[in-house]
Amino acid sequence: MRNMTITLESDVARWARIRAAMESTSVSRLVGRMLKEQMLKEQNYEKAMINYFLRKPQRISKSGKYPGRDSLHDRKNLR
Repeated sequence: MRNMTITLESDVARWARIRAAMESTSVSRLVGRMLKEQMLKEQNYEKAMINYFLRKPQRISKSGKYPGRDSLHDRKNLR
């Protein structure tokens, strides 16, 4: 683990101290956990995006005719 010094606005620091106390942890561990969660979210999003773009395009219709706008955006059931 590495140590870091961060600067927070006073209201953010107060919130962090209260939140850390509620979770019976230190502000340092609280911030570290939050940053790790954000990092994992971004990594997972990046993986999902890459996997999506690696997929081969698929045809919507085997007959060559594409569905019309009305059938794709059927709103009759919503009224």
